[in-house]
Amino acid sequence: MSKVKAIPEDMHSLTPHLVCAGAAQAIDFYKKAFGAVEGARMPGPDGKIMHALLRIGNSALMLMDEAPAWGSVGPNTLKGSPVTIHLYVEDADATFARALEAGATTKMPVTEMFWGDRYGVLTDPFGHSWSIATHVRDLTPEEIAAAAADAAKHGGCGEAAQQ
Repeated sequence: MSKVKAIPEDMHSLTPHLVCAGAAQAIDFYKKAFGAVEGARMPGPDGKIMHALLRIGNSALMLMDEAPAWGSVGPNTLKGSPVTIHLYVEDADATFARALEAGATTKMPVTEMFWGDRYGVLTDPFGHSWSIATHVRDLTPEEIAAAAADAAKHGGCGEAAQQ
């Protein structure tokens, strides 16, 4: 008898599981904005999505419709979220622009950051915060610490703050 893997072959140890008011629309948004590929969709008896699995890059993203009776509500219902999902991509500027075109809003525009990434933050139409990044420079911990101190002196963390 073969042993079942505790972590399925196509999954990672950590997988975000989002609650969205309008999960079907969220799936469409993630496809347009981030190139998500739908792997599974399980509708409930009321037609709402009980569970969906998307793939973005090499990672999985699970999501479902709000279910207030079960204590599951999304960030728009909560009026915000303390969580940001970080997404590394080949071209942060292009991905950010595509997400804005699909309906996201800018929290922080993409800029060169002191730690070596082009990085920006947006909010999707369902209230989830996403940081979008492309690594562009390898730096030592000492270089990052010096750049962080310099950025703090200039009131920010991006390239513009260092000038």
